[in-house]
Amino acid sequence: MANGGPVEHGYPHLDTVRAAITALYRRLSYDTVQTFAASVLPADVAFCDTDDLHLGAQRVAREIVRHFRLPDARMIVGFKDMTHAANVELTAGPEYFVELNDRFRTHRRDIGAALAHEVMHVYLHRLDLSFPGVRENEILTDTATTYLGAGWLLLDAYREHGEASQKLGYLTPEEFGYVLAKRSLVFHEDPSVWFTSPQAYTAYQKGMARARQDAEQPPLSAAGWAGRRRYARDRRHAPGAPPSQHGASYAFTPDSGGRLRVSFPCPTCHQRIRVPVRGRVRARCSLCRTVLECDT
Repeated sequence: MANGGPVEHGYPHLDTVRAAITALYRRLSYDTVQTFAASVLPADVAFCDTDDLHLGAQRVAREIVRHFRLPDARMIVGFKDMTHAANVELTAGPEYFVELNDRFRTHRRDIGAALAHEVMHVYLHRLDLSFPGVRENEILTDTATTYLGAGWLLLDAYREHGEASQKLGYLTPEEFGYVLAKRSLVFHEDPSVWFTSPQAYTAYQKGMARARQDAEQPPLSAAGWAGRRRYARDRRHAPGAPPSQHGASYAFTPDSGGRLRVSFPCPTCHQRIRVPVRGRVRARCSLCRTVLECDT
């Protein structure tokens, strides 16, 4: 939790975020991901200053548990003076003890954001889905929380007022915006109408611009002129040419018959797709079922 300190910006964890989206589709399946088409609504996690602190926290926790379809999980919420925003004790269940930072006693509207992250820890624990390393696993948790419909709360908890700042989670604001945008493009949902933080809206717009770029890379037909020109040059020198110096995500390799193929990441789930190099091709991602128009 960044509380009054500097907030990191940009996309330093983008590779891990994309790997997390792929891992979600692989572990859950396309059909299960589709069941999270509706996000947590603001009314479901609203917390007034007049609400009883502990009863209100338990109510919000139940709503988050319900959203993530963990009916047999019970969250016991307490408050503690600590550095991090929250912590959950991962056990066999069905009861899980969640500790929230004492700061949330007076910043109650962000309790839903903190609980969403901790409940996702329980969800991923039950799925036996994790990344190696603490930071990578926390990025997976933030990404999964956001992609499955509760992470807009985490982005909305990002606020800057003069020299004061607050941010929850391990992703940067722009990375939260990126994952929200990826979700929005799949489910046609606009979470920006729920933001109370103007900085959250800005981060979401930046993330959306970055997410749209994923669908504008060659060999996709929507690629821009400059990308198409670089792709054509690389194709002329493939195979056997050294790796491209401009950071292209595609790669050329011959198949068993010596015919050239190109592989590239799916703009939705980032699983790599491999298609023949033969002009216009329509490809379908086997993982997220996105149909892609390509000009190879």
